[in-house]
Amino acid sequence: MTTRILADPVLRVSLRQLASPWWMAAVVGLSALPVLIAGIVAAMGGGDSDGVVLGVINGMLAFVVLPLVTMVLGTSAFGNELEDRTLGYLLLRPVNRLRVAAPKLAVVILVAAPLLVVSGVVSVLIGLDGDGRAAGAVAAGIAAGAVAYSSVFLWLGLLTTRAKGFALFYVFLWEGVMASFLEGIRYLSIRFYSLSIMHGVDEKGLGALEGSAIGLPAAVAGAAVVTALFFLLTVRRLRHMDVP
Repeated sequence: MTTRILADPVLRVSLRQLASPWWMAAVVGLSALPVLIAGIVAAMGGGDSDGVVLGVINGMLAFVVLPLVTMVLGTSAFGNELEDRTLGYLLLRPVNRLRVAAPKLAVVILVAAPLLVVSGVVSVLIGLDGDGRAAGAVAAGIAAGAVAYSSVFLWLGLLTTRAKGFALFYVFLWEGVMASFLEGIRYLSIRFYSLSIMHGVDEKGLGALEGSAIGLPAAVAGAAVVTALFFLLTVRRLRHMDVP
């Protein structure tokens, strides 16, 4: 089964595109930022645990690095083919559009999620003195956020060649400003799904996230709905779009 999945031509081509040296340098560099900051804090004698959680995990990892890494990869999965006008050759194949969209999403997740999870785990282990439970909670939240963001940005990259600009606008206005000040919007925010899963898994070690939590069941359900909804929108777009 695994061999059949890896042999999928769409998956292999997409993996070569997104795993190029330039893209990998960009996403690895972004993913390393929380680790670097946590290391600097530890080298300077360490800070209080709440400060590390709010500054490194919430402020840097969940708000900046998580959406930017998935944005770079997700919008490029179809975006490169739209810009090169090669998407038409892919869609001329007599295959179900689900079999085109699924490998694309899988590649984005396979590249982005491990980097982000490792970044979160290492940052927590450095910043919170090796707290394994907190590291596992951050890993779960970041993984859920990475999957949901990847689905959204995959669809956006198929929708427009200016996807990165729209994605930045969405991340910093909706996920950043509006969701931070209007509590109701947190139920429609991937960032707050991710933070809520972290807090729900380890309420004690990550207690500083309590003010950002909407409840573990709501966060898990929200992340699942967003992922499924935007993946289905991607499949629908592939079925109905006009490709030159």
